[in-house]
Amino acid sequence: MTAHLDPSVRHDVVLLFDVTDGNPNGDPDAGNQPRTDDETGHGLITDVAMKRKIRDIVPEIKSGDPRYGIFVEAGHALNTRIEEALTATEGIDDAQRWLCDHYFDVRMFGAVLSTGKAGGAGQVRGPLQLTFARSLDPVLPSDHTITRVTQTRQEDIDKGERTEMGSKWTLPYGLYQAHAYYSGSRGTKTGITDQDLQTLWTALLNMFDHDRSATRGDMKMCGLYVFSHQDAFGAASAASLTSRVQLRRTNEEKPPRHHTDYERVIHNDDLPDGVTFTKLVDLWP
Repeated sequence: MTAHLDPSVRHDVVLLFDVTDGNPNGDPDAGNQPRTDDETGHGLITDVAMKRKIRDIVPEIKSGDPRYGIFVEAGHALNTRIEEALTATEGIDDAQRWLCDHYFDVRMFGAVLSTGKAGGAGQVRGPLQLTFARSLDPVLPSDHTITRVTQTRQEDIDKGERTEMGSKWTLPYGLYQAHAYYSGSRGTKTGITDQDLQTLWTALLNMFDHDRSATRGDMKMCGLYVFSHQDAFGAASAASLTSRVQLRRTNEEKPPRHHTDYERVIHNDDLPDGVTFTKLVDLWP
């Protein structure tokens, strides 16, 4: 089996993606400004936002496959699905297995299921954990005033108003890095298969292309790198592997506006025994 598709071993993952003239993750507590680190000015994107993009594209990749339903889905109450599992099975353990078998995001990310009737179905600890994404350099959010040629209310038109004002937040550019960690032992418990991992990598590769929005501007996956171990425990620490992917500005005097404004270096010529490196996406020449 190809190393990065083995669900029984550990995988440590580096993701590099960028945004141009867009808002990759607005903060509702700050007027939907792009999320930033208040102390450093670096851009932030939550793990929840990235999981939402994965959840949205998986049904397109696996259309009609009953194993690839999405548990956390707009328009569907979670308690209804938990109760469906409890009704179809006997006991919490069986209900958790039923949910893992039917919902990709439950078996991959895990889920809190302790709601609804009779205390729900406990909690499933998923094998994949995503970090926040952080931009490599500080970002500069800009608030753009925009106008619309029609009004929301008829009475405003009757008063002679012709346009409405609004605003839109964007970043000129930001290159973001995030990490993902897959546990082979947890994957075995939730029933992850090689097809599930292939679906995950495909979703990460394509999630920005199938989630376009004028608000988010132009986003693309620039690099997706997987360090796969020979067993579930692993042959080296995650930090010692993910730190092998390094980026530095090619010109410190010029503000970055493209991923090629960074030089990408991967130190993979002396990997620990039992670690395999797979380059799934790499836009650098």
